[in-house]
Amino acid sequence: MRKTILLTLVAFLYAVIANAQFLEGKPNLKTQDGYFKIHYDESADKLYLEVNQLEEEFLYVHSLRTGLGSNDIGLDRGQLGGSAIVYFKKAGNKLLLVQPNQNYRANTTNDLERRSIKEAFATSVLYGFPIVETKDTTYLIDVTSFLMEDTHGVSNRLKAQKEGTYKVDKLRSALAMERTKSFPKNTEFEALLTFKGEPTGRNLRTVAPDASSISVIQHYSFVELPDDGYTPREFDPRAGNISTSFLDYATPVQEPIQKRYANRHRLEKKNPNAAVSEAVEPIIYYLDPGTPEPVRSALLEGASWWNQAYEAIGFKDAFQVKMLPADADPMDLRYNVIQWVHRSTRGWSYGASVTDPRTGEIIKGHVSLGSLRIRQDFLIAQALSNKPFAESDTNYAPMLEMALARIRQLSAHEVGHTIGFAHNFAASPNERASVMDYPHPTLRLKNGVVDFSDAYATGIGVWDKVTVAYSYGIVPAGMTEREYLNGVLETAEKSGLRYITDSDARAQGGAHYKAHLWDNGAGADTELENVLALRKQAIANFSVDNIRTNEPYSVLEDVFVPLYFYHRYQTEAAVKMIGGLDYNYAVKGDTHIKVTEVLEAKKQKQALASVLKTLKAETLMIPKDKLGLFPPRAHGYRRSRESFKSTTGVAFDALGASATASDMTLGLLLHPERANRLVQQKSLDTKQLGLQGMLETLVKETVLVSEKDAYANEVQTTINYNVIKHLLNLYVHPNAIPQTKATVKFVLQTVVMPSLNQGNLNHMNMKDQIEKTFAKPETFKVIPSPKIPDGSPIGCYQE
Repeated sequence: MRKTILLTLVAFLYAVIANAQFLEGKPNLKTQDGYFKIHYDESADKLYLEVNQLEEEFLYVHSLRTGLGSNDIGLDRGQLGGSAIVYFKKAGNKLLLVQPNQNYRANTTNDLERRSIKEAFATSVLYGFPIVETKDTTYLIDVTSFLMEDTHGVSNRLKAQKEGTYKVDKLRSALAMERTKSFPKNTEFEALLTFKGEPTGRNLRTVAPDASSISVIQHYSFVELPDDGYTPREFDPRAGNISTSFLDYATPVQEPIQKRYANRHRLEKKNPNAAVSEAVEPIIYYLDPGTPEPVRSALLEGASWWNQAYEAIGFKDAFQVKMLPADADPMDLRYNVIQWVHRSTRGWSYGASVTDPRTGEIIKGHVSLGSLRIRQDFLIAQALSNKPFAESDTNYAPMLEMALARIRQLSAHEVGHTIGFAHNFAASPNERASVMDYPHPTLRLKNGVVDFSDAYATGIGVWDKVTVAYSYGIVPAGMTEREYLNGVLETAEKSGLRYITDSDARAQGGAHYKAHLWDNGAGADTELENVLALRKQAIANFSVDNIRTNEPYSVLEDVFVPLYFYHRYQTEAAVKMIGGLDYNYAVKGDTHIKVTEVLEAKKQKQALASVLKTLKAETLMIPKDKLGLFPPRAHGYRRSRESFKSTTGVAFDALGASATASDMTLGLLLHPERANRLVQQKSLDTKQLGLQGMLETLVKETVLVSEKDAYANEVQTTINYNVIKHLLNLYVHPNAIPQTKATVKFVLQTVVMPSLNQGNLNHMNMKDQIEKTFAKPETFKVIPSPKIPDGSPIGCYQE
């Protein structure tokens, strides 16, 4: 028995000694001191981390240093992933990486009350690390396997995009030590992850040399949390902020339990009492040095516009834009970065931020700008130009300048997201008041030629100065913060400035008649008239001289695409006036704005008249003399997602183009939510347009119209088929209320059916479709028109 005890004791002491001598037994370790001390064993490809503070919270962020280069898949170079407050907790012979729940809190000095909230909601243990060595209160853990996890969710993204089922291949994965570094307040790690699987989609095959084996570098940051010197600023729905929110259960019952803070960088004056002062620590953004000229200069200039807004609130040089040092890592959380990102197809640019979830303080801003976007803007200018290459193939300066003007605005826009601001789609009707809108080029005709001189606004907008004043302004002495903030917003409201963001501005389902994407002008319908006139003249000017010498005519067809569909976004804006509302994110106490009102009938009818011009043969028919410019596609120049689609094989589909364009308008005009609103508006005000009035006008201007010219008549017939199709779709749509369905049926039966000529084959076919749908609504299927080519940047994120 004594022998057994002795042997056990010896074994235990040997294990303790061996454990205590772990680091000493590895003389070739590469060690870096910093926020966390790290040791790299190259012979075993192992990374060890020293932890000497248990249950001390820090920020953990993961991201991608390298991407897949496909906008459709959505895994970009420099893409920020999740971020969380975490801490290490000892449990037996392990350290657990624990994520506390920041959504439910009790901000109180009562420890028991805080504990009750902590115990009421789940926490998450992100990983468990066996302790390799213990020295006093310092624990050594092996973090290699943690870094080899698919933390960013690459495999899930590939599966969701139907690109295949993949998993990390550990034999082909390794630590990436080039940018694994430790600094006083942050430690950065990287790992090369290789995913193996069987590709099932086409997108991955187009961007990977071997689609069964794809490798990316995943980045991880452990960062010291900011000190408690930051004061959160209250979120207000009128101010245009991106926000951080949580439930605070320590809130008195009579006050709101949900707390909302405006996301913003920390910014303080060196001299708080001075009208103008430098910042204690300026906000500095760094541009990717891999960005080429002249784009580089355009991005630097556009981003720097924000300093104008900070100057307006008394800061000197508080916002700066510089080139990223050559030896700096853009994923390092110490740097706010503007990155130039390449993809195989056009895609969104977007601005993201890493914030302290406790307060909304922005720790890092990261802008990703798609490099192909500028080429699309150049293509739009090329299409609208009058014979730009008639005399020289080097006459590209006006087109390039318009594209660069857009890039300046884009740089300011995306940086705006990362300093805390959301989209403001109500800015364009107010003389382009914000860079946080989506700008359409403002073009005008001069002597029959498109003028590009005022295509995009220059400098920060007046609304942007309001958002900066709200978020970053210093509250004057003798005034409460709430008084100051209300004063900023009330002054803006008095001057006519408004803020309306995404969901209220989208064409599908949006109802605000002044807030739109990619629009211009104080009146959306008036500007549509201008756009249609400009489009008509530009089409008349269009010729083979819109491409360079030795380029195939297939390129000319691709240049024509954005010109033909040039009216698409202004059409969306004008359609939203029909059944449109005017409203704001009002709060009690507002005295300068109306909460909600329906757009008056006269303006709705005017908008409908403008929209119906996009359903006329004379608008949508491509002139006969232009059709000869579009032969079947040349060898090596196949159709792409941004080309006209064809139902005529290799031949250019002139009728298909008109089908696509009219399908776009009708899909918006006959949206079930719009139709339902029209029914409701008529019930509240008999002078309103109403659904029946809108439908009868639509039918009169389309289905009841025929053209004498055979080609024009076929175009109009194509449009009319789409009208019938969308009316029937509205009739059977599950989101259409019964009154909407009844109105559609009434118009089809009393207006459309009697007008259909029994001797006309197309009319007989339309009548047959209507009767079959009425008899068996469940059998109706929408026959799609040729898909509209991509117009705005492809994707689903913020631009």
